[in-house]
Amino acid sequence: MSQEPAIAAEHQAAWQTLNTGFPVVASVFDDCLRDAQRQLSPEGVAAYLDAGRLIGKLGRGADPLLAFLENWPTVAASVGEAALTPVMAAVMALQKSPNGRAIAPLLNTLGPVAQRLNAAELLDGYLDLVRELMHRTTGSIHGHHTTFPSPGLPEFCAQAPQLLHLLSLDGLRRWVDYGVRNHAKHPNNQTAYFSLQSADSRAVLQRERQGTLLVDAERALGLYLRGIWQDEVPLVGYSTAFDQLRQPIPYIDPLGIRLPDVYTARAGVSAMNRYRAILAHLIGHRRYSQAQIADNWSPFQRMAVEFFEDARVETLLIRQYPGLAALFIALHPKPVANACDPETTSCLRHRLAMLSYALLNPQHGYDDPDLLRFVGEFHQLMAAGDASTRAVAELALRYVTQTRRPSDQFARVHFEDTVIDYRDDNRHLWRFIESGDEEETFEERQSQNPEEITGLPPRHYPEWDYLSQSYRPDWACVYEALHPSGRAADIDALLAKHAGTAKQLKRLLDLLKPQDKVRIRYQEEGSELDLDIALRSLIDFKSGSAPDPRINSSHRTNGRSIAVLLLLDLSASLNERAPNSEQTILQLSQEAVSLLAWAVEQLGDPLAIAGFHSNTRFEVRYQHIKGFKEPWGDPVKARLAAMNADYSTRMGAALRHAAHYLGAQTADKKLLLVLTDGEPADIDVADPQALIEDTRQAVVELDQQGIFTYGISLDARLAAQEDDYIRQIFGQQYTVIDRIDRLPEQLPKLFISLTQ
Repeated sequence: MSQEPAIAAEHQAAWQTLNTGFPVVASVFDDCLRDAQRQLSPEGVAAYLDAGRLIGKLGRGADPLLAFLENWPTVAASVGEAALTPVMAAVMALQKSPNGRAIAPLLNTLGPVAQRLNAAELLDGYLDLVRELMHRTTGSIHGHHTTFPSPGLPEFCAQAPQLLHLLSLDGLRRWVDYGVRNHAKHPNNQTAYFSLQSADSRAVLQRERQGTLLVDAERALGLYLRGIWQDEVPLVGYSTAFDQLRQPIPYIDPLGIRLPDVYTARAGVSAMNRYRAILAHLIGHRRYSQAQIADNWSPFQRMAVEFFEDARVETLLIRQYPGLAALFIALHPKPVANACDPETTSCLRHRLAMLSYALLNPQHGYDDPDLLRFVGEFHQLMAAGDASTRAVAELALRYVTQTRRPSDQFARVHFEDTVIDYRDDNRHLWRFIESGDEEETFEERQSQNPEEITGLPPRHYPEWDYLSQSYRPDWACVYEALHPSGRAADIDALLAKHAGTAKQLKRLLDLLKPQDKVRIRYQEEGSELDLDIALRSLIDFKSGSAPDPRINSSHRTNGRSIAVLLLLDLSASLNERAPNSEQTILQLSQEAVSLLAWAVEQLGDPLAIAGFHSNTRFEVRYQHIKGFKEPWGDPVKARLAAMNADYSTRMGAALRHAAHYLGAQTADKKLLLVLTDGEPADIDVADPQALIEDTRQAVVELDQQGIFTYGISLDARLAAQEDDYIRQIFGQQYTVIDRIDRLPEQLPKLFISLTQ
């Protein structure tokens, strides 16, 4: 006996037209056909059945047919029935290629894609993009006979609704183009990219999103925290792109302040001001809120306490900066008084949102007696100066008790205009004595805290991928800080140790010192009369000859116009003992840099000194030792005395950051000296060539900016080699110092030869 479910009699003719034998299709056919008849014209229904019959005969099983039958009515309602022709053309193109398994994902997501695009021409553009991705990532021999399917195409089709929710069609095309260019020849990487699993996939997605990215605003927001609120806390982004079911909201945890990775303007408030509103609110909690023990409080009571406490800290913030009132009010939703039906819905959240708005805005316009009474009590409490978190919590508990309604327990909750998205989730506000798996105290939360990073907010730099010949955007995170200080007297002792070398350098430096003035003769206009020329012209005039009118002279300053930045590799390998010496490479570098800084001070050239090391791409440390305008004195000597070496050598990011400062100098010649003892490397990079190529690309970038980069290698192994990483990076612009013990003598002389 057949296991097929019975098809309704009125649908038998349509079932015969579909002409398929899949039992699973028969079980849903009646519902699918009714949906199609409701949304399609009679001609559209006939075309729907014909297309379904063709898809069912492709030999791909029941999944593509089920996907088509269930999704096509929605697609047609969104973009029109005429879109069936390009959709079927795309299906047949996939069928004729090795990419037949992508048909089901394409049809499965076609409904939400069409609803998002909402225009036939945009859907055509999406289908063109699918075909383009298929052609560019399908394996072939000599461009003809295909051999393997596109690994990323099914993943792309499956992710398309989510991607189009975040990107425009043009942005999606650029995102796809990056993935194809970088991963077309790497099937596993391609799958990870188009399934949104790889880091560069998410990074490029964020770059293409509309709005202000946290990665671009992070530095300004960090300075805002320090300048306005005198607070320093790391800002950590979370993605709003990958959790559509429950959007996360800002929060504080032991690692820092968590913020959305992208914001757009809303309610007349710019994205940057929305970020500032979040930070102001969170700083208010850090300053004024005290954690409460909440084991005996119900969820409704805790929710009320959170609303009241949020209003309390914002009131205190507005007292300090009154301009915040307009910002908070603009971003706070204003619930309509009668929007919630208490007969069918829990309205406690709605009432609390109205109360919260009224606590901030005196012109709220509400007339509810309970609301007005508690607004008055709240402001009396705030005016009395006894408005602690505990006092406000007691007021919130009284509000819940005195305004309770039976419908507050209903499962259906009114959420419209109650989500205040610039406020955090208040997890820091609660302590639970009897901690469970989901209720751990904020103070006892276990985390892997990174080493504390102080100084300015980070800068993000791209990194060159030599395999794909393109940049990974915002890949390396550079933290900069002032180098710790030691004893300036230690550097004075080093200079005294090398007094003989200093005397030799002094003779060379005297030859390089610029003369104050140079006389320029034979000027028609000048600052003074040139008597020799004037007398000669007078003689010519009296003898009847035409006199020379260039009887004046002027002067110009004969100065050097050179700015130098010395960048020191402070990786852990500097702690090794130098060959033929009792000192470490770090100690010899310290002596050499001290002599160089002294020599440059004699010349008067602007000089900056900085060191760097790295611990993965997320933590490149750049430490300022001397600034361009900072004189050679005890503060600089103290930082040099405290030089230490640790971690790895991610040189490309450090070069790009050094160029940020050197490029701002007004000198005619900008020289970047890089002192290193080994090739670029880091613990998160397995390919030894990757960071060499990135550093080489950074040198090219600096050259395009007019910065002359010169490498000084202390790797004695390179002296006997013709072609190694130092040549790959710097071309002909490098020196290998094979006798590291002579570095204090050779480094200043090298500088003189480069700048004479």
